[in-house]
Amino acid sequence: MKAYILFSYSQSQIISYWGYPCEEYDVVTKDDYVLGIYRIPRGRGCPRRTAPKPVVYLQHGLIASASNWISNLPNNSLAFLLADNGYDVWMGNSRGNTWSRKHLKFSPKSPEFWAFSLDEMAKYDLPATINFIVEKTGQEQLYYVGHSQGTTIAFIAFSTNPELAKKIKIFFALAPVITVKYTQSPMKKLATLSRKAVKVLFGDKMFYSQTFFDHFIATKVCNRKLFHHICSNFLFTLSGFDRKNLNMSRLDVYLAQSPAGTSVQNMLHWAQAVNSGQFQAFDWGNHDQNIMHFHQLTPPLYNVTKMEVPTAVWSGGQDLVADPKDVENLLPKITKLIYYKLIPHYNHLDFYLGQDAPQEIYQDLIRLMEECLQN
Repeated sequence: MKAYILFSYSQSQIISYWGYPCEEYDVVTKDDYVLGIYRIPRGRGCPRRTAPKPVVYLQHGLIASASNWISNLPNNSLAFLLADNGYDVWMGNSRGNTWSRKHLKFSPKSPEFWAFSLDEMAKYDLPATINFIVEKTGQEQLYYVGHSQGTTIAFIAFSTNPELAKKIKIFFALAPVITVKYTQSPMKKLATLSRKAVKVLFGDKMFYSQTFFDHFIATKVCNRKLFHHICSNFLFTLSGFDRKNLNMSRLDVYLAQSPAGTSVQNMLHWAQAVNSGQFQAFDWGNHDQNIMHFHQLTPPLYNVTKMEVPTAVWSGGQDLVADPKDVENLLPKITKLIYYKLIPHYNHLDFYLGQDAPQEIYQDLIRLMEECLQN
């Protein structure tokens, strides 16, 4: 399946291409963003009418989308593996990405639409999505799998919203990120620029979305073996290199589905985290704005120790974004850490694109779910 077809297809059509059933929903948040979410209700060839299945929700990382979980072949993509193992699989898309670029009042052409960061994803996107799934499935609890920023917003949401936290059976954190004090990602360069300079360079709206040119390069150039080396370098720019663990024949697919974009404000929030070394809400840049948003002069710190959700963590020894030192500092703060594995050769993308991810992560992740179901 060529990437130009994949890109022009929605995520539901990619799922259907592999022979899986798919449902597509719009979830409206309390602040009126419209999020596109996707469901694979059962595996291939599974009977239609069965007892309610355990529910799993997958949340992507920064500048990414739900396609992360379906970009590889079915025997190598977490969403498809879970569906084939008897789970009801749901995938979210954070506000502002390719599949969640609608609002009831604002146009994506307006700066108001893009005035958000991971604070709002945690405060509005996750509760709206999880509550929608709980209501739709009739299940009181679900399993949560997050990668990178998908873990960040979960740590915020589950430590500040106890009602939401009660709806999570286990939180599976892949390449978890709360602080980026030691990050080696080129994202670090953003942190050296003033807020003003970032806005001059990138504007005050969308950051890093797929353009027609990117799309052309991904589908017409990166599908040729001659260009695999150059294209994989591009893919690994922000995340570290592990070319041996990538299915090079699918490079065009990976690149045609990403980047999916976010807001410049969200990138400013990450730059703030690099500079401060703190796990903290977005600093709006002046006391009046901070008081309006937080009722205090400075943005509040997030306290992970308040999270009561059983948590399993996987981290990578070669991860430039979720640096091993930052992860080391996080682990003691997780009050209900039920499992931890460091994978020495893993970079930031291996958690969902690695050819050995089923052996290194997914089989243990599914085993932990099965054990939870038996208790």
